[in-house]
Amino acid sequence: MGYLRKIEYKIIQKDSYKIIRNCSGCGCKATYINTRKFRVNANGKYLDIWLIYQCEKCKHTYNLSIYERIKVTDISKIEYNKFLMNDLQFALDCGKNKQLFLKNKADIDWESVDYYIIGDDMEFKQGDYITVCNSQQLKIRIDKLVANILHISRSKVKSLEKDGTIEIIYNYFEGMIEILIKGEFIVI
Repeated sequence: MGYLRKIEYKIIQKDSYKIIRNCSGCGCKATYINTRKFRVNANGKYLDIWLIYQCEKCKHTYNLSIYERIKVTDISKIEYNKFLMNDLQFALDCGKNKQLFLKNKADIDWESVDYYIIGDDMEFKQGDYITVCNSQQLKIRIDKLVANILHISRSKVKSLEKDGTIEIIYNYFEGMIEILIKGEFIVI
């Protein structure tokens, strides 16, 4: 079956990841948020650089390592100045870098990840081919995302998928979601 229209959407993460970890101040697991500040420690010709996270409740801090024992000459002056000046956008970008959290073995609070979808709001019809780029590979419920795009309930998404009216394909490696509309459906 050839598809009549190819419609593209993109998922954009709004804010930094939050971390769940034991807080010595609270005495239990707590959520830590990005303060959008860096800590830079110089020891001779080596640098240690951290992104500072803070417990939402008691303000206890946790330093998320960005660089450890890196030579001063191995970092660009522009990047170094961003660390020293606590550049807000740069701190936000670091807080969205999933590899940084994996490297630190930090437990991301996936339930709190906030995102928005970029794309045209339109009515869909049989023959439409919809792609949704999730390049940051956020852990999002696919049925919730499809329901949001198609303006229908999650139960309706499951029903349409079950009867073959739509087909949903998720490629985890590329972070791409494809929605194939194979039949007519009515938005209520």
